[in-house]
Amino acid sequence: MKWFHGAALAASIVLAGCAAPGPGKTGDDGAAATAAAGPRVVPQPHAGEMSTVAMTELRSIPVAPLDAPADIWDRVRRGFSMPDLDSDLVRQHEQWYAGRPDYIERMVERSRMYIFHVVEELELRGMPTELALLPYIESAFNPQAVSSAKAAGMWQFMPGTGRDFQLTQNILRDDRRDVLDSTRAALDYLQKLHGMFGDWHLALAAYNWGQGNVKRAIERNQAAGLGTGYLDINMPAETRNYVPKLQAVKNIIANPQAHGAVLPLIENHPFFDTVEITHDIDVELAARLAEVRVEDFKALNPSQRKPVIFAAGTPQVLLPWNNAAVFKQNLARARPDALASWTAWVAPATLPSREVASRFGMDEAEFREMNSLPRGVLIKSGSTVLVRRGNGASTAVDGHVVNNAQLSYAPEVVLRRTTVRARQGDSIATLAARYDLPAGTVAGWNRSRPGAALKRGQAVALFLPVRAAAAAARDGVAAGGRAAARSAKASSKAAPRKGASAKSAAPARAAAKSTGKSASKGKPRR
Repeated sequence: MKWFHGAALAASIVLAGCAAPGPGKTGDDGAAATAAAGPRVVPQPHAGEMSTVAMTELRSIPVAPLDAPADIWDRVRRGFSMPDLDSDLVRQHEQWYAGRPDYIERMVERSRMYIFHVVEELELRGMPTELALLPYIESAFNPQAVSSAKAAGMWQFMPGTGRDFQLTQNILRDDRRDVLDSTRAALDYLQKLHGMFGDWHLALAAYNWGQGNVKRAIERNQAAGLGTGYLDINMPAETRNYVPKLQAVKNIIANPQAHGAVLPLIENHPFFDTVEITHDIDVELAARLAEVRVEDFKALNPSQRKPVIFAAGTPQVLLPWNNAAVFKQNLARARPDALASWTAWVAPATLPSREVASRFGMDEAEFREMNSLPRGVLIKSGSTVLVRRGNGASTAVDGHVVNNAQLSYAPEVVLRRTTVRARQGDSIATLAARYDLPAGTVAGWNRSRPGAALKRGQAVALFLPVRAAAAAARDGVAAGGRAAARSAKASSKAAPRKGASAKSAAPARAAAKSTGKSASKGKPRR
């Protein structure tokens, strides 16, 4: 037992040594050990002892506030970091917005679905949260907004700029309207512009006016020895008002009471959740499975141009946060082959719209309405159209098809047989050239030769488009009538005078009558 008591005594001594006060700790007598500001000088170890690691005092850093923002407006205000702009234009726009409380309310209510996501993305990138207010200026947070210059979506991307930032635009969808993709592209673009100009106000001017225009305006001012800030350069009125509008909205959000504004409460939590889909699905069915209104589903998925979502091009949909789980449960119980009523089909050749509709058992009017086609057109080869699923239509649509779907069509030319009259000196070749037709084709229609001469007034058969045929028929009748009138006039001159038989004049009168002319006047009847 003696060895056991000895081991216990040794262990207690070791533990006591571990608990002894170290640097910066307080001992039993209340005296604090002093710690050096820099590396401590530690005695060199004796042979066989372990070396001691040099220690450095850690400096304290400020602790971020732990209280969560009360709502999204509080969170936005905390992230304001752009320099304020103070000008008469800012005050004018403050008055404009403050004088339209109904407009502010509608605009803010519409943003309820999207602004949390925008703020999240800005914070992740370390960008000023003032930029979350930019869609109020661009589109009043309306993802379906389209400008007169063809800019679209809540961030108002022009078609070319959208393509530069990988926003797909085709007959099936327009990603300039997509909530996630357009926000990603807009922030990418704004970051690029800020890196180019080193100033957020100039970056915003370039977002509105174009980076090349802003660059040239700055260069002109530099050459003239003038300032190069936002307020210095010469720019169009729209761009001149652009940043002041944003500043006015920022001022109202920062202090709504001072401007007599009331901001609707928007909670500081996500409005929507992202749900993956693996099968094509009708928009209306997706809304039913999520138990939301179709209008609300479309507001969260505004990029879709057709009543079906193709999973190969849009592998996820946005749903209100509390409805995402409901959608997943209902989708799991649905038959995958019964989710979509429509599919995409690529025309292998140029075909009339009625023939395509008939091929898939569709009424032509329904087919044209679904594909926004006018009456009587030819769908060009390689075009993508929506057709009813089934009846020979493939259920699997390749990603290349849905990501590059384009539709081209041309008026369908309906030919009508018509008869025209040859003019003086005409041949088959000259008459064919007059109607932009191959001489050999016209010769074949009339069992003749391309160089064959024609008599004045001779009837020639042509197959022409309906409108051209009607015009040619009128021209042919007129030409024939003029020839008959000239013949009648010549006959009347040769007719016997007093006492002569009237029978010799009968053929001229008959010819004139047959062409609707007056034998005596040679003019058409009215």
